Amino acid sequence: MDRTAVQKWVADYERLWRTPRTELLGELFTPQASYLPSPWAQPLEGLEAIARFWETERDGPDEQFTMASEVVTLDAGTAVVRVNVSYGVAGDRGWRDLWVVRFAEDGRCSRFEEWPFAPEQ
Repeated sequence: MDRTAVQKWVADYERLWRTPRTELLGELFTPQASYLPSPWAQPLEGLEAIARFWETERDGPDEQFTMASEVVTLDAGTAVVRVNVSYGVAGDRGWRDLWVVRFAEDGRCSRFEEWPFAPEQ
């Protein structure tokens, strides 16, 4: 993995978040991927669990948000990515996240960990 590949993976994550349904998650995640939506959550294990989580968390493909990201560091197949997301038409509900993404050799994510921060925290 290089920074360009990580940036493409993040762009694909956003694209799939905006796509109806979850059949394409296998493009992003390995079949047994682990997904932690916060450092305090129980990990979701496997594509089916990740798909259920995405369907619960998303407002749907028409959800209004903008997303910007920056690869902070990349070492031995693990990337840390800073992500800023603004929700709503006015973008007044914002989150700043750190993603820790471990990649398998095929470029798909085998472990995803999100550290979300909201302004009121």
